[in-house]
Amino acid sequence: MILGLVTAVAASACYGTGSVLQALGTRRSAREEAASGAVTEHGGPSLSSTAKAAVTWEFILGTVLDFVGFGLGALAARLLPLFLSQTIISANLVITAVLSVRLLGLRLRQLEWLSIGVLCSALVLLAVAAGPEGGHHAARSFHWWLLIGSVVLIAGGALVVRRLGASGAIVAGLLSGLGFGALGIGVRVLDGVEPFSLGALLADPALYAILVGGIGGMYLHTIALQIGSVNGATAALVVGETVVPGAVGVLWLGDSSRDGLGWMAAFGFVLAVVSAVGVAYFGDEGGALHAAEEDAKSPAGSPN
Repeated sequence: MILGLVTAVAASACYGTGSVLQALGTRRSAREEAASGAVTEHGGPSLSSTAKAAVTWEFILGTVLDFVGFGLGALAARLLPLFLSQTIISANLVITAVLSVRLLGLRLRQLEWLSIGVLCSALVLLAVAAGPEGGHHAARSFHWWLLIGSVVLIAGGALVVRRLGASGAIVAGLLSGLGFGALGIGVRVLDGVEPFSLGALLADPALYAILVGGIGGMYLHTIALQIGSVNGATAALVVGETVVPGAVGVLWLGDSSRDGLGWMAAFGFVLAVVSAVGVAYFGDEGGALHAAEEDAKSPAGSPN
């Protein structure tokens, strides 16, 4: 349990720092592309804009931290109940919010700070109430449905976000979180890990669900960072990667709370989701206002 908690907190730190660095790269790329008129017919970033954002040094460094966070989070997902490991990892929202003030110059409002404080309290409740994790095995049909669901989610989500354009930041963040949630579930049930078997690993549909959810989730998260507030996009991601894996862990994988503390686990889980939604809502408004101010000050945003 202690090792799982430490790795989950470390993964959270990596993800939170990585999100802010990626936001630095994506914002710079988005401004350059907007100045050249490279946007979709719905006002969202073009594929070339997203690709250029992915090769900025800030984004690359942030991605390296994401990979480190993934490794730590994968270990945490196998050592802790999913509702606890995913929620602790999702606390990267706090780190993202603090660093966004320092590195992105964002101004967080009182309601955002209040929502972040509530999220921290919810994490304490979950840590106290969490019992031992359930099993690591699920029926093969579960593995296949996880892969099919991941493909439909990412492919369909990319089309929806593209249609929404500049107004799709929260949706993109939520869908990216669901992709990362599928990744967490896949890591939990992956065959060929204990004991290690390369053949069993490669034959497991869950492995490919991990790849689809991880790569697709990163793509959608990049779009969310380009068109919306880093705090709003990350908070929406938190909801997606917390709710579904937590429910799956309890309903199908045997995750549970300590005896007599089920009410505390449920209350902490709901509180964490509600507070993350609050940060997403208030953060998206504040981030949009700040982005508009930046565009007005920048040469690209000034009238010709």
